[in-house]
Parts: sequence; structure tokens; C-alpha cells
Amino acid sequence: MKAILLEGDAINPGDISWDPITSVCDTRIYANTTEANKWERLNEAEIILDNKIIIDETVLTRFPQIRYVGVCATGYNVIDLAACRRHGVTVTNVPAYSTESVAQMTWALILELASKVSLHADSVARGDWCRSAIFTYWLAPISEVAGKTLGIYGFGHIGREVAKIGQAFGMSILVHTAHPDHYKTYACDTLRFVDADTLYRQSDILSFHCPLTPETDRIVNRDNIAKMKDGITLINVSRGGLVDEAALAEALTSGKVSAAGVDVVSREPIIPDNPLLAAPHCLILPHIGWASKEARERLVATIGANLKGWLAGAPSNVVS
Repeated sequence: MKAILLEGDAINPGDISWDPITSVCDTRIYANTTEANKWERLNEAEIILDNKIIIDETVLTRFPQIRYVGVCATGYNVIDLAACRRHGVTVTNVPAYSTESVAQMTWALILELASKVSLHADSVARGDWCRSAIFTYWLAPISEVAGKTLGIYGFGHIGREVAKIGQAFGMSILVHTAHPDHYKTYACDTLRFVDADTLYRQSDILSFHCPLTPETDRIVNRDNIAKMKDGITLINVSRGGLVDEAALAEALTSGKVSAAGVDVVSREPIIPDNPLLAAPHCLILPHIGWASKEARERLVATIGANLKGWLAGAPSNVVS
């Protein structure tokens, strides 16, 4: 069988090996694929290795030779699983490969917003320290995270790792999850499970680590922001669709939300009129939380292992 990988540059711009995949079967790797040009490529293979390209009923009807879709990520929102089941197409994903990477990026955002590292480093580079009359200065308030309350919405692998780091910093942790009974052993003096309203009302910093579902779509909205503490810091490294971006921009402008750090937006790449681009105190990254070299190596290795298992009749990480 032949495989095509649709978005190679998003995983590997050349700094890691494709061998875990290419050693399994004949694979053509495209640097990038769009919704427009996917139609001329999807007829090439029975195996599709995909990240952001939509695979739905229309695709599977037009290309009945497709037997396997290997999602090159943890999330699989772009795959119509019901359509895949109807067409007998196996779909796999790659769970938990980026836990450490995303947790690290979460904390990079939290600490940057608390400590104002880039603001002051840029100031020194401009020569401001050379011109200072005294040995020190600061351009904006610097705050500690110790003693603060960190709220975590979602308690999967990443949420748990973020909580563990927060506890090490001396923070109190509040967690909201749809399945608190699954995590009873994590409850302790420094970590409590609460309902969503309590999470909003009591958190000093609130970080989102949940999937995008009908229940969580634009959960950061005007009504829920109104419940939050004045001056809260918001972090989203999960899915851009969790946030009503206009509502967040308004809250940043008014000061209701003191700062926000986001690694994801509703439409990626970000569009010029995204309201967060003009919002004050909003740190935006280009969806890189998952993309450490180590995480990408684990990703490629698991994509290859998933494919190898399916070819051998023993698929793993099946989501269809």
C-alpha cells in the first residue's frame, strides 16, 4: 500500500528523521496541502496521514480507495468519524506525545506575563538601562505566582502536568473537569475539584486544557468573564474555539482581564482582523506549544508505530 503525508513541514521542517514512517511503507511527503489542492492528492494512496485537512463523507465517497487515516496529532476535529465508520476507514491518533512540551509552554506564558521578562530584556537592548540613573528599574508591575490560585479547566495529561508544576511553585490549584470521580487520588490540601462557576470566581490565573466540544465552544465568553476576578490572567494553549475572541479583547481593553497568553486562535494562521491582535496585554504565539523537537520526534515515532500496527492487523490508538 502507498501512503501520503499531507503536511510535512508542520511536523518536520528538516530537523528530525522521517524514518519511523518511511521505513513502514512507501510514503510520499508533501510539504503542505490545502483544502483546495487536496482533491488532486487524495487519490494517490490508500493511507492518508493528516493533521488539519478535512476528511469527511464527501472525501470518502470520492476516494473509496482510502482505508486508513492516521491523524498526526492528538485532536481529530477535522475527521468525520461517523463517515469513516460507514466507509470502513480506520482512524488513529497520537495521544500524549506533547504533554511535557505543552505544559512547559503553558508555564512559559504564565511566567512571562507575571515576570515581564521580554518587556525588560527589550528595554535593555534599546539602551534604557545604560541611561538609567539608578541600578534598577521596572516598566510594569512584576508579580509572584506563589500563593496565588491557579484554575485549570480540564484535567487530562496536560492539565495534570500543569497542576503539578503549579504546586511546586506554591500555588493553590482549583480544577474543573467533567469527570472528577476519575481523579479522586489527586485531591489534597493544595488541589481541589470545583464546579465551573467556582473556578471562574476564585482563580487568579485560569488555564484551559480541554477539548473543543459543543459544551466548551466559546466557553470564554462575556457571561463567564463577568464571573471572574477583576485582573485575572487567562491562558489558552488548547483550542482557539474555546474563546470568544471579541469578548476577550473587550475584557483586556477594560482591564477586567489583566493579561492573556494564547497559543491558539479560532482561525489559523491568524487573520489580520482578529481582535486579539489589537488587544492590550495579549501575548499570542503561533501554535507552537506542541512543537518541541522531542515532542515531534515522539509524534513521528508513534505515527509510524500506528501505521505499522494497522498494516499488521493490530491497530493501536484507534479513535474511529
